[in-house]
Amino acid sequence: MGGRIGFVGAGAMGGPMVRRLIAHGHDVLVCDRDGTAREAARAAGADVAGSPAEVASQARHVFASLPTPGIVETVALGPDGVAEGGAVEIFVDLSTSGPDMAVRLAEGLSGKGIAAVDAPVSGGIAGASAGTLAVMASGPRPAFEAVEGILRIIGGNTFHIGEAPGSGQMMKIVNNLLSAAAMAATGEAVVLGVKAGLDPDVMIEVFNASSGMNTATRDKFPRAVLPRTFDFGFRTELLAKDVRLCVDQAERLGVPMWVGQAVRQWWSYAHARGGDGEDFTNIVRYMEEQAGVEVRSRRNDPSPE
Repeated sequence: MGGRIGFVGAGAMGGPMVRRLIAHGHDVLVCDRDGTAREAARAAGADVAGSPAEVASQARHVFASLPTPGIVETVALGPDGVAEGGAVEIFVDLSTSGPDMAVRLAEGLSGKGIAAVDAPVSGGIAGASAGTLAVMASGPRPAFEAVEGILRIIGGNTFHIGEAPGSGQMMKIVNNLLSAAAMAATGEAVVLGVKAGLDPDVMIEVFNASSGMNTATRDKFPRAVLPRTFDFGFRTELLAKDVRLCVDQAERLGVPMWVGQAVRQWWSYAHARGGDGEDFTNIVRYMEEQAGVEVRSRRNDPSPE
């Protein structure tokens, strides 16, 4: 099915994407600094390279799924990075690295004759595994069309946002601001209801049948908050980063962001409390602490004797 695909970053999100590409018959060459991720990719059928440059010397299309803008920049433009590869023609950044970084990558790669497509994704680990991610791609139309088939394996909902570098990134951080706001507001609302004596299970049911329904009430609370597993699969520091990128862009463009500022404060606080690596649903625990209550499903409580 065509030439070899390069993939840098085979962790929580990248790993399922790699497995989907292999399952669809693609030859995938992976690079990841984490040994566990490398071995999981190898076990799934991928070949493993020692550097992004090595990947980009064997694949015309190189994809990256990485946690922070700085890491993306190093992988793309740094020493032994993608820009030093001899075969690469298109670099696709699936990470949420922000509009400014997308412009920087496009400019840096163009000097090497490499087209850049920024294509951040939404839908979490479950979406990456199922191929149901929303992909928000921007970049030159010919480059997008060249990788569109691959993107549609990764995410059935694939959009070309525009040709200007960073348009996809802008779409993603605006989307994530809404998602982060929904999670924070739902946490406050449910904690308040529990403090007042309401049953959190019933609250979520009512929200989902009413105008208060959102992604947190529909999915995150039932799956990870009410059962108190706090394991939805996305890290607090990444959502805090996404919200910060969005609010920073709003400030740069002169757009008021009163709600966004408050949302950024909550996620910055949750990150400070939980540190790197903690699941983002733990933000509810910090709200509970301040209210002196616990949000817990009552449906599995032992029946009174």
